[in-house]
Amino acid sequence: MIKVTDVAFVRFSAPDLDQMERFLGDFGLVTTERNGTALYSRGTDPEPYIHVTETGDPGLAGIAFDAATLEDLEAAARFEGASGIEPLEGPAGGQRVRFTDPDGFEVDVIYGRKPLSPLPVRHTGPINTGSHPARFGTLQRLASGPAQVKRIGHVVLRVTDFGASSTWYKSRFGFIDSDRMYVGDRENITAAFMRCDRGEDYVDHHTFLCIGAGAPAFDHAAFEVEDTDAIMLGHDHLAKAGTYQHHAGIGRHVLGSQVFDYWKDPWGHVMEHFTDGDLINAQAETGLADPAVVLGTQWGSFLAEP
Repeated sequence: MIKVTDVAFVRFSAPDLDQMERFLGDFGLVTTERNGTALYSRGTDPEPYIHVTETGDPGLAGIAFDAATLEDLEAAARFEGASGIEPLEGPAGGQRVRFTDPDGFEVDVIYGRKPLSPLPVRHTGPINTGSHPARFGTLQRLASGPAQVKRIGHVVLRVTDFGASSTWYKSRFGFIDSDRMYVGDRENITAAFMRCDRGEDYVDHHTFLCIGAGAPAFDHAAFEVEDTDAIMLGHDHLAKAGTYQHHAGIGRHVLGSQVFDYWKDPWGHVMEHFTDGDLINAQAETGLADPAVVLGTQWGSFLAEP
């Protein structure tokens, strides 16, 4: 087993790169490179790309996780079902080891991409809370526009056999369950919010979530933005475009605590903006919740479409 450090990117196929590039720009991503068959898009953080689109029939083409070291990548190549170490296609170099999970999803472990310079992030002024005002003599005036994605935060897959998939991912990549979902009997675990194990370092509440939902399918990918103002500005920008389908939100999740807003790309892939998620380390205990908690909100709506 190795311990991956984060999700690196999500990879889709789509028949029209022009249309996808327009959507991603409105969603808040920036084109790193585009060629005749692939589009690579980044956030404001240094990762060279976090979303890849290849030409083809619409669908999920794969997900990738970061290895901490070259030694971890070499260890991953020795796992059952692993490819050898291969060059990673894309504008930033690097290497990868390919896997196929129990439902046929392609999963890469990668190492060695060259980071880019971070992009400027629009910041709001200090926030005046009721008990602690912090902005004096300065007016809060926000520039309209896309939400400015910073990074990819997590990926969610629906799987045929939750137990088999959970074991497969944890035994290879070292994920820890942050929260588990049961249906009916508390022993009937059908989903888990998994985080990276980085010891005492604090990480996102979940980097990967698999849900035993019968038919295997991509559920959504989540991208972090700066703050709640960015969530609201991004929502307004996508809504005013008049061509994109809203999926769920705006609200605050219970598990993970993120403020969220979900949209669909032109081929129905669900993409989430989020901010203010929980950060925990390896010492945190695993929670157990029923579907009402998992799908519930602290405020707002999570009435996602089927």
